[in-house]
Amino acid sequence: MACTSCSTKDGQPKGCKNNGTCGTDSCNKLTVFDWLSNMSVPNGEKPFDFVEVRFKNGRKHYYKNTESLSLSIGDVVATEAQSGHDIGVVTLTGELVRVQMKRKKASQTGDEVQKIYRKASQKDIDIWSDARDREEPMKVKARQFAIDLNLQMKISDIEFQGDASKATFYYTAEDRVDFRELIKLFAKEFRTRIEMKQIGFRQEAARLGGIGSCGRELCCSTWLTDFRSVSTSAARYQQLSLNPQKLAGQCGKLKCCLNYELDSYLDALKAFPKTDIKLYTEKGTAVCQKTDIFKGHMWYAYEGEWMNWHKITTDQAREIIELNRKKEKVESLEEYASDLVEEAITTEFENVVGQDSLTRFDSPKGPKKRKNTKGRNTKNKNTRKPAARTDAKTSDKPKAAPSKPRKRQEVKGEAKTANKPKPRPKQRPKPRAKTDDKAGATDQNKGPVKKPAKRRPKPNPSKGNDKGRPKTGGSKDVKGQDNVKNKD
Repeated sequence: MACTSCSTKDGQPKGCKNNGTCGTDSCNKLTVFDWLSNMSVPNGEKPFDFVEVRFKNGRKHYYKNTESLSLSIGDVVATEAQSGHDIGVVTLTGELVRVQMKRKKASQTGDEVQKIYRKASQKDIDIWSDARDREEPMKVKARQFAIDLNLQMKISDIEFQGDASKATFYYTAEDRVDFRELIKLFAKEFRTRIEMKQIGFRQEAARLGGIGSCGRELCCSTWLTDFRSVSTSAARYQQLSLNPQKLAGQCGKLKCCLNYELDSYLDALKAFPKTDIKLYTEKGTAVCQKTDIFKGHMWYAYEGEWMNWHKITTDQAREIIELNRKKEKVESLEEYASDLVEEAITTEFENVVGQDSLTRFDSPKGPKKRKNTKGRNTKNKNTRKPAARTDAKTSDKPKAAPSKPRKRQEVKGEAKTANKPKPRPKQRPKPRAKTDDKAGATDQNKGPVKKPAKRRPKPNPSKGNDKGRPKTGGSKDVKGQDNVKNKD
């Protein structure tokens, strides 16, 4: 329940900034929509001079506008109190106030009628807001005092009067509580007049509010004003399990929503025969065990065979009861139950939407995918060998004992031309100034070969300087090892 002006911005509530109330009065508790606000009063008629004023946590009262002030929804006003004045917010004006007063049986004449003094000034609002800020720390101390005195009570809420002259303590208790000593401690500690007010558990939940098991706000704090008594028979008529944890609300009592659909269930149960009537058959006496209100079925079991239930319709149960009144018996309940099963089997349903399976758009995994993956693996294996050959061609001398390449295994379903590896372009060997790296290469059969130490050739005085002469590779030895090239 929020208006557009109370939207959030950057994760923080913006608020409508209307002196602590909603501008359209849609964020407050137990509000009434004024559907007569756009209608003007007929000629010669005076507007209704009572207004509805809301205080903390949904507490509302009706006050008379004796000063003929122009009041609208959301105005903060100073109202009459038993001693001093109180501060509240106007929530309803006009003819709807007359309807609400008749509904709640509030008197329009007499000494009980209170009046509105004036519109609240800024000073009144400041005093009121300061008093509201003191309520929460006071509640913590008040609860501690009650625990120290071993009082069986729970202080649920504290409400200051608008002029901060009196504080009302709302509490819940199962029995009567002697709190005279507690009031003395409160007056000594808080330095104000104290009023103790006992409320019920449902009224406590309505004042504090909360979220129910349905995920919505509590009915008693949003729109429900009259609390009717709820009994366990309401759960029995609706065939609910008598689990106190599920049937109880936040107030600890049975949920008020158990009465919402009770009348509909009672009307539907009128078409059912009474469950305490027994069915007499030749096989035995049958007793009702369960009823299905939505489908109109009833389950019966023979005495002594409580584990075997037989499902029949309400019309069939009435037919058997009528025969029993004429002192006639049917053979057994199985005949009626078998007819019901046959009807259930013959019923057919059409798939109107056409959604058979959630995976109908998924492509099935065929065997072709597996074949392609196998071919891809063999393709990768075969592509590694030509790379080794091209590396061997880059060297000056061929290898001593090159290993024979394995024959390529053709895979079924593999294209002959498309899947062949592309050969690398042949690179021309560049002239190297350094020694051949073949001596340090890894042999496939013998492992890594150690590089022999480099020896400088002895100078030949007959030949002179060797600079500028071309470098020649070493000759092959008998053992299969390569000689090192002479370095200038």
